[in-house]
Amino acid sequence: MAFESLASRLQGAFDKLRGRGKIDETIVNEAMREVRLALLEADVNFKVVKQFVARIKERAVGQDVLKSLTPGQMVIKVVNEELTELMGGNVSKLAVSNRPPTVIMMVGLQGAGKTTTTGKLAKLLQKQNRKPMLVACDIYRPAAIKQLQVLGEQLSTPVFSMGDQVSPVEIATKAIEHAKENHYDYVILDTAGRLHIDETLMEELQQVREVAKPDEILLVVDAMTGQDAVNVAESFNNQLELTGVILTKLDGDTRGGAALSVKAVTGKPIKFAAMGEKLDALEPFHPDRMASRILGMGDVLSLIEKAQENVDVDKAKEMERQMRQGEFTFDMFLDSMQQMRQLGPLEDLLGMLPGMNKMKGMKDLKVDEKQIARTEAIVKSMTKEERANPDVMNANRRKRIAAGSGTTIQEVNRFIKQFEDMKKMMKQFTGMTDKMKKKSKKKGGFLPFKGNSPIDPFGGMGGDTDNKKGGFNFPFNPFK
Repeated sequence: MAFESLASRLQGAFDKLRGRGKIDETIVNEAMREVRLALLEADVNFKVVKQFVARIKERAVGQDVLKSLTPGQMVIKVVNEELTELMGGNVSKLAVSNRPPTVIMMVGLQGAGKTTTTGKLAKLLQKQNRKPMLVACDIYRPAAIKQLQVLGEQLSTPVFSMGDQVSPVEIATKAIEHAKENHYDYVILDTAGRLHIDETLMEELQQVREVAKPDEILLVVDAMTGQDAVNVAESFNNQLELTGVILTKLDGDTRGGAALSVKAVTGKPIKFAAMGEKLDALEPFHPDRMASRILGMGDVLSLIEKAQENVDVDKAKEMERQMRQGEFTFDMFLDSMQQMRQLGPLEDLLGMLPGMNKMKGMKDLKVDEKQIARTEAIVKSMTKEERANPDVMNANRRKRIAAGSGTTIQEVNRFIKQFEDMKKMMKQFTGMTDKMKKKSKKKGGFLPFKGNSPIDPFGGMGGDTDNKKGGFNFPFNPFK
């Protein structure tokens, strides 16, 4: 999870402020000392840390904060606002040319994931119903052109290439002419990288910039390199006048130095963040949402957006209707599993929920993808009749399913038992919510569950197969 160690340190510092009826300048200074150490450990630029802490102290010891009813929460609010501002304040959108195509020039060092990110950006534009074209301007790295062509095939996006014997300047010129003739919305130039910054690289990039006249010059940097990424961004910006930065590998346990320093040092916004290896794992960088995640407040808006993009609404509504009628089949279970997996890794989704990172065991939570695959294999080894009607399962059928899925009869029995428990729980829960809705209508409104929920949504996560009162078990144990 991105910024895990930084988030843990900051939340520890602010836990001391929460719940205090009164705080003074000494307590604020103590908390700021913890914040300073946490940021320096995260490899944030020293000058940036110094200025950041000074701004927070100036605001936090003000009369409005210290004399408020919840001073601890007010200090945290100040930190949240300053963190957001440090990372850019608002979302920085891609520039759009008045005379298409919009030209985007991708630059960066080797190993940062520039070519893959070029493909991811094309995928993101396709989702917005745009028509991008990729251009292979890297004629030096072995198989660089082939890599871009493979990405183009996966995306069904054209790749403009003239081989490795033509200069990048000529390739860029011809590509833009071709894009204009064929009415492409975007031209994305995948330029050459180096193992380190040198004059030859910069001269070539400057020549490409002069002929292509790009609307965007985006630097791709590896977020896991910390302050080194900031130094690279500063060097490229001095030579090329960047318009923005794309951070890659932000889904790892990144210390956070790059994301928290790059805007302050270069003055250029982080436009996108790559949160995984898949081609759809690039998303606009939201400073406010990232600040909330770092402070343990979650990122519900991003979670909702993921659901809107990946969940089949009609299928979900039909499933809800069937469940309300007491139906829950193996087919429905398989559909819900597949839709959940489309949203991304489960630990990342849980990290977007407020307070989840404070739950016991959440820090070391890992999803066992192999176990999920075995569960899916069990369901897929069933016949249509068995999936639609779980009651027909007998010993011979279970034996056949185990053989077909490569599992044991005990695993099949355990899964079916847990599935039946889940089905019973859903019937009880459906009846309970219907009664509450009827009662609330008489009172003139509907109140959601508050306090202790009648069900424990995480019952059975640890693999305990005993049904607890008021709780339920997952029909498989996805956790290591």
